[in-house]
Amino acid sequence: MGNELGSAGLMLVNTLINIYLFLLMLRFLLQASRADYYNPLSQSVVKITQPVVGLFQGFLGPVAGRFDLATLAAGFVLKVVSIIAIFMVIGVGMPPIAGLLIAGVAALANAILKIYFFAMIVMIILSWVAPNASHPGALLVMQLVEPIMAPVRKVIPSLGMIDLSPIVVFIAINLIDGLVVGSLIRAAGISGALVGL
Repeated sequence: MGNELGSAGLMLVNTLINIYLFLLMLRFLLQASRADYYNPLSQSVVKITQPVVGLFQGFLGPVAGRFDLATLAAGFVLKVVSIIAIFMVIGVGMPPIAGLLIAGVAALANAILKIYFFAMIVMIILSWVAPNASHPGALLVMQLVEPIMAPVRKVIPSLGMIDLSPIVVFIAINLIDGLVVGSLIRAAGISGALVGL
């Protein structure tokens, strides 16, 4: 019974860490896509993630350009440390360093792909029910997905009222998730449950 409670507790902690990693990668993507920094939702994400990101901004410096290295580093270190902690708590000992590093990269990629996946679903639903929505959340989703949608739209023209680009992006997300992230997780030799949501 105690062992089952311990496992459930570890899985809960792992899930909470993955949710925080999700928020860190959302902050990274909002910066990369140049989304509105003053949007209330952007401000909330920055406020929640700043305590951890601030630790890395000290030596990696403030954001320069589109890519926030401090946020990436924060997510990577958080995930690697959490995997080490879980391994220590369950009594397996220290996982191999190469496996840990690969698992950290896989976790970041998994979180980024999940954010795009959910943002695409929200974007598609909004395009049906509220195509001209001005809610801060709707605007942020559009700003987030536009950098990955624009290049696809240039290649795949819409058929009248039907935009096929979201389908292509969905297929690409699933392929990258299955092939790249799946391969990284297998190469890491660490349970996929510890790596992603």
